[in-house]
Amino acid sequence: MRIVVLGAGAWGTALAVSACIHASKGNHVILWARSVEQVIQMQRDLENVRYLPGIELPRQLLFSVKPLEQTMPLLADSDLVVIASPMKGLRQLLLALADLQVPVVWLCKGFEAVQEGGSCHYGLLGHEVQAQVAPKLKAGVLSGPSFAQEVALGQPAALVAASEHPHVRDAMVTALHSATLRVYATEDVPGVEVGGAVKNVLAIATGLCDGLQLGLNARAALITRGLAEMTRLGVALGARAETFMGLSGLGDLVLTATGHLSRNRQVGLALAQGKTLEQAVSELGHVAEGVYCAHTVLQRAHRLGIDMPITRSVVGLLNGSLQPLQAVAALMEREPAAEAT
Repeated sequence: MRIVVLGAGAWGTALAVSACIHASKGNHVILWARSVEQVIQMQRDLENVRYLPGIELPRQLLFSVKPLEQTMPLLADSDLVVIASPMKGLRQLLLALADLQVPVVWLCKGFEAVQEGGSCHYGLLGHEVQAQVAPKLKAGVLSGPSFAQEVALGQPAALVAASEHPHVRDAMVTALHSATLRVYATEDVPGVEVGGAVKNVLAIATGLCDGLQLGLNARAALITRGLAEMTRLGVALGARAETFMGLSGLGDLVLTATGHLSRNRQVGLALAQGKTLEQAVSELGHVAEGVYCAHTVLQRAHRLGIDMPITRSVVGLLNGSLQPLQAVAALMEREPAAEAT
């Protein structure tokens, strides 16, 4: 298959490497980046020093740094286009690709920030952005528990390919499924996207919990109640409840909340140590989507009448209205309730 990955961050690079080495031997993979300097460095060193250091890039991986408008013929001639930008870049790329006839999928997880002057007063999920700017596009999302470094190394992982279009799901599975990367398919795009967005916020809370040394009991309770919050919001947005017991829900939540490679978890750990949010984000050197979408998740929940106390505490922590111990106290002081609520 001919695959073009738009975005040479950690996850885009890792998926391109996996598609080259571990998936079908017939894959022809091109990794596109905006930075000429980055492409020169990757071609010279066979390594993405900035985003995926220590991982050797396959020699058969090709690179492109042409302006996107000059890349359109290449994209139109491909079998699958993968958008590997952060959430804030998705709208612009979908708009540019709106007339493509080939399957387009995105990897980013989160809710888009509210657009100034836009018609919506709340942030949108990826498929909602696509419906606005590229409604004719046959598209989908690839998500699930996956650290870029492990996928690039060929360590076992499983992902979910979500789209309402069967041929888009098939394209993702055919392009990426391998002996080390199992790709499952689903029609539940809202469920997969809500899971991918909310787990980042919950991972900040879990990092805080662990950083404050509250214990494994507290961590287990937090993850479990966080899953309940995620499910409530997802169902209200049209998702299937059972999706949240799968890879893009529980699976991704457990990984991001407990794995030492999780950037969102690292933010929570740093805040527990008394660091400012600016210090925590600066030290990462990468995007932690939970920091940017926590407020939007809570805003969307409020509009739907969904109670999300853990998310609310994370937002208070991030905006400075709550200190770490106050955020924990706000959760523990809630009134008793039935577990199903």
